[in-house]
Amino acid sequence: MSDTTEETAVEVVEEVSSDGLGPAVFAAVGSVALALYFYYVRGDKQRGQFVGLWPVTILGLASYFKLEEIREALSASDD
Repeated sequence: MSDTTEETAVEVVEEVSSDGLGPAVFAAVGSVALALYFYYVRGDKQRGQFVGLWPVTILGLASYFKLEEIREALSASDD
């Protein structure tokens, strides 16, 4: 990667908002709390395990959308 390309990439990444994962992190933490509630308080272990799988999916989708936003910003800066 050349210096100008690297500088452009750094500028684009700085331009993309850093709060994009904020709501996803809150949703993931909430689903962990819900999973613990189902598993330990209500005694519904199967539902607790099912809900416990949600945080990975939520954070994976949030990461994907953040990477798409960065990709679009990089392609716009190339034009």
